[in-house]
Amino acid sequence: MSVTTLSDQTLSLQDRADDRQLKVSFRLLLGLYSIIPLCVLLQLADTWFWQGVLQQNLPSSPKQFLVFQILFGTPHIIASSILLASSTEYLNLYKLKLIAMTVAIMLVFGVGSLFISYRALYVTVATWTVYHVIKQQWGVGRGVYRLPDWAFHLLLWLSVAAGFFVYIGIFLKNSLEVQQLELIKLIAGGLCAALICSALLCQRYATTAVGKWFLWSNVMLVLSSFYLFVQQYYFLAILVPRLVHDATAYIFYVVHDYNKHRLQPQNFIYRYAARCRVPVFIVLPAVSFLLAFVLQSYGDGAVNVAANFLFGVEINKAISLGLLGYLALMHYYTEAFTWKQGSPCRRFIAFSK
Repeated sequence: MSVTTLSDQTLSLQDRADDRQLKVSFRLLLGLYSIIPLCVLLQLADTWFWQGVLQQNLPSSPKQFLVFQILFGTPHIIASSILLASSTEYLNLYKLKLIAMTVAIMLVFGVGSLFISYRALYVTVATWTVYHVIKQQWGVGRGVYRLPDWAFHLLLWLSVAAGFFVYIGIFLKNSLEVQQLELIKLIAGGLCAALICSALLCQRYATTAVGKWFLWSNVMLVLSSFYLFVQQYYFLAILVPRLVHDATAYIFYVVHDYNKHRLQPQNFIYRYAARCRVPVFIVLPAVSFLLAFVLQSYGDGAVNVAANFLFGVEINKAISLGLLGYLALMHYYTEAFTWKQGSPCRRFIAFSK
């Protein structure tokens, strides 16, 4: 729910529903951060015992690994789009915002690309992506560590800034000079040091054990990515925040849809699933993972074949870059308001420790 996101509001333990509903468990969300020590241990084992075999064979980014795209990233973006688009209530409420953002994307990335450099557009999207991912995680935990606003925003923006430089260092490394890359590492390292000091200062405001665990888990999310980036385990550096972010979002989506459709299906997807006796809690994951697989594996080829047959032209990456890129940008935008306190989506979310 990969910026921002579920994250924009305090997720309070007071936001409860009846006991028959599914609830988002903060302990379950914390468990997702176990990917951090696992990836660090993998890196250490590869360095000490495996002579760097893992580093040499992993792609430099999860995005180069089709299986990763099918399992992470794309499915939760599609799930978010389905959740919004399949509800007449949500569409009617947000249609003006959706239209306005669609026009803005067309202008910036269509017309604007004729005048704005590729690197400027890339940095813009990178900034938005990092903000989206990190803001969600800090926002989700806000209800349990209950930091003052200044402390929350201090930790958030230090995390975003450090994450941005790590992201740029990984994805633009081949186009950067050695000195530029070293400067990026230096800046990211300084921001990580400031983040640690700020967390030590702010942790006293977290009065519960779960709150302290959440605070330091989010700090370690950034620190581990920086460490793995410096060690040149780029795949793992991106995998850590990506997995935590995507899995967190999925938990919210599944809880929302289960609580909304469990008694009476509210759209055609769940009505058809009910006739086929498909359990409510697996409908959204099944549909979104299937669509992710089909679109990532066959989407570009199918569009290219159709364009060649109908118009005699080639259209490259119409799905992987065009459609999925559009959905990703819309996802970043819509998550900022669809999960705010008092929104229709939040009526179907309950929480437990």
